[in-house]
Amino acid sequence: MKERLYLINLYDLYGNLLTSKQQTYFEEYYFNNLSLSEMSELYDVSRSAVSKALKEIETKLNNYEDKLKIYNKLNKVNKLIKDDKLKNKIDDIFKD
Repeated sequence: MKERLYLINLYDLYGNLLTSKQQTYFEEYYFNNLSLSEMSELYDVSRSAVSKALKEIETKLNNYEDKLKIYNKLNKVNKLIKDDKLKNKIDDIFKD
């Protein structure tokens, strides 16, 4: 569950760097809770192709964070800030 939330947060930050197909697969799996089988039927590809695509997406998101460290920096800033309104404004800046 923790890994899933982490990936969703990375997607919020780096999702625009993925292809439209990768964005669709990620959103179907993580936001719409479709299974690999449901996605393979919907997009007329094998279940293993969907699985492979999702693993590639996860790798890309992790690589972006390893290089850019935006999520890590955002967490550090949020820990320093006590004012929730200010914290939300900073979150919005990083997500634009």
